Amino acid sequence: MRGLIVALSLVLAGCSSSSAESTSDVHSPSASAHTAESAKSAKSTPVADAEHIETAYFAGGCFWGVEHYLEQMDGVLSVESGYMGGHLDNPTYKDVSYKETGHLETVRVRFDTKRIGFEAVAKRFFEIHDPTQADGQGPDLGSQYLSAVFFASPEQKQATEKLIGLLEDRGYAVVTDVREAGEFYIAEDYHQDYYTKTGKTPYCHSRVRRFGD
Repeated sequence: MRGLIVALSLVLAGCSSSSAESTSDVHSPSASAHTAESAKSAKSTPVADAEHIETAYFAGGCFWGVEHYLEQMDGVLSVESGYMGGHLDNPTYKDVSYKETGHLETVRVRFDTKRIGFEAVAKRFFEIHDPTQADGQGPDLGSQYLSAVFFASPEQKQATEKLIGLLEDRGYAVVTDVREAGEFYIAEDYHQDYYTKTGKTPYCHSRVRRFGD
């Protein structure tokens, strides 16, 4: 029985078991022994005037890669991996992956509006994942990997729809869902800053300049 428990832990720890790269990236949740609360404290507190900090939420496949690219942007203060959009309170990675909770792997982005605007962050989001893939992202297939922008204000919704319109004008059949933001549940600590911790690189995310600039 103990061997079975260990095996299950290894399977569940990766962002996806559907690709060779993600399988090799497996980490055991028990090895980190951190709660969701400790994951929050793992990120540094944004240093900016509160009135100039805005929050946005993006889902575009495995949150490891989305987090990795967005946190490199000047003006972005923090990016956290988590879950949003489902019907289960306080979901775990196992819940989201295997119990059809409706949650998407989502990142929460906090940025300084004096240095960067929502539209710039959203534009980068559309460049680092494939917004035309309807069944997941890259080799990661499943409803938890779908593309979505969870808007936190009417202005964010308007900016997102503008960007989608620009992409459609350029011939992209965008399937990205645009939804109102709901409760964000931070993911387990071993998911936070995954590529920084491991020194690996994203296996299904890369930047493509889709807007022609």
